Amino acid sequence: MARRLFLERRTYRQNRLQDAARLLPVLGLVLFFAPVFIRGDAAEAGPSLSSWLVYYFAVWIGLIVLTAVVSRALTPGGRAEPGSPPPPPEGEGG
Repeated sequence: MARRLFLERRTYRQNRLQDAARLLPVLGLVLFFAPVFIRGDAAEAGPSLSSWLVYYFAVWIGLIVLTAVVSRALTPGGRAEPGSPPPPPEGEGG
């Protein structure tokens, strides 16, 4: 008889958030290099340099915000105080 694997909702959500945090650098690479592939050889037909700079700045800010949201969701209690040690794992007395 096959056993069904059951993960608590909180554990499942934490696992998916950790996966999202691991994929954020890949998303950043795709977004940063997308204009290079879109532009191709048509240098004079594409948008101006200032448009690309605005795009890169928007992607950069978006990645910072997304990383902050994922990081905050991964911290216990949803909020981390700078310089404070992480709480002990559950089940450990102390």
